[in-house]
Amino acid sequence: MAAIGSPRLFAGGASGTCCGMSLTDVRGVPVSTRSSGSLRRLQEALELVHLYRGDPVRALEGLLAEDPGCAMGWAALAGVLTTTTERGAELALTSAVTFGESVPGQNDRERGHLAAARAWLEGDFDGAVDRWGRLVVDYPRDLLALQLAHLGDFYLGRKQSLRDRPAQVIHAWDPDMPGYGSLLGMQAFGLEENGDYARAEGLGLEAVELEPRDVWAHHAVAHVYEMEGRVLEGIEWLTSGARHWSEGCSFAYHNFWHLALFHLDRGDLAAVLELYDQRIRPGDSKVALELVDASALLWRLHLAGANVRARFAQLAEAWRALAHDAYYAFNDVHAMMAFIGAGRQDDAQGLLARLSVRAEGQGTNARLTRDAGLPAAHALAAFGVEDWRTAADLLLRVRPRLLDFGGSDAQRDVFSLTAMEAALRGGDVRLARALASERVERRPSHRGSWELAARAAELAGTPDDAARARAERDALRY
Repeated sequence: MAAIGSPRLFAGGASGTCCGMSLTDVRGVPVSTRSSGSLRRLQEALELVHLYRGDPVRALEGLLAEDPGCAMGWAALAGVLTTTTERGAELALTSAVTFGESVPGQNDRERGHLAAARAWLEGDFDGAVDRWGRLVVDYPRDLLALQLAHLGDFYLGRKQSLRDRPAQVIHAWDPDMPGYGSLLGMQAFGLEENGDYARAEGLGLEAVELEPRDVWAHHAVAHVYEMEGRVLEGIEWLTSGARHWSEGCSFAYHNFWHLALFHLDRGDLAAVLELYDQRIRPGDSKVALELVDASALLWRLHLAGANVRARFAQLAEAWRALAHDAYYAFNDVHAMMAFIGAGRQDDAQGLLARLSVRAEGQGTNARLTRDAGLPAAHALAAFGVEDWRTAADLLLRVRPRLLDFGGSDAQRDVFSLTAMEAALRGGDVRLARALASERVERRPSHRGSWELAARAAELAGTPDDAARARAERDALRY
């Protein structure tokens, strides 16, 4: 990928080919360009975006270097940059939005995309997603707008919109239309996050059949198997499907993270660590979305009693620069996991101080930090100094609001696990049993649920209950 905001691209501004005429893309959506070559290159770049493959930023930069007057190229580049959830992308995002806004002859769709990116740049994440959502309504075959709104809904915890936006546009699509599989993949994920697992699985499988490379659709089906405790099916699904998405895919690390969760539920820590070292964090990436998964997996291993301090130390180094930004609360809480796991109390306290300042500010992330990020970070800090009661109390208090700062049900489950572990370690018998009972009711097909129930029963001094829980665990043969 070219350096974000590279002078070779942005120094020239938006002069060049005038976009005074409209062509339409492969789905009949208007693009204000006179150049069929630019339109072709734009579509090729957007296919990379839709399938999470290759380097769409470089592809869009290449298009814009040749045709800086292509407004939709700037709009697409700006939209892609927002999905990084990193302040480090702001320089390039500023340039893309500014140059895009200066292009003459934009159509309403392009102006809408640039307005959404401008809102994101100004810290109004909610407003940005609302603008992309309006584009979805006005241009129901605008797959980029749908994908950006979908990811925005994911980042902001808008579960109902995750389900409903794809449903709002499917009337305008034909199964033979390019990108139809991507639409189904998004619909499948939205249904899964709203508990409609049967429909989600069916649509996800259909999406993969239409486009085997669609990593998001593979991911939606993996979520179904995770939530339903279908561990062996999940392992087989991801292992067999990896040939389609494991190479050249910017999202592969996350599907491997899901594969690691299945192995973790089996108690196969060696397999989990191998996936971490070889697939989830094989190098020293400082990409925030990748660091989130690395933190979440190491924290789960930490809760399970595994010694992962050395890995946490390496990860904490990668988080330090990003954590100074306090740009997106969901990321910041995962940085806190790394700092606590590595025993870096100074970094943890510094992050708490920055989050406290951020919570007093304006914009979407200030709200996310106030409502969820800061209390969750305080809870993790309390866990790190073995203040089990405070950790459990804070997590239980904030848990109903954690949806608001994004992620999936599978990702946010780490906070329930942490509260459970705090109750067990702190000897809070009643809370441990209550949380164990809740977990068994919600996830009866997971071996880990029954093991936690057994530990809670042992803490309560009821060995017969512990034995029954372990018998239920052992009956789940996977």
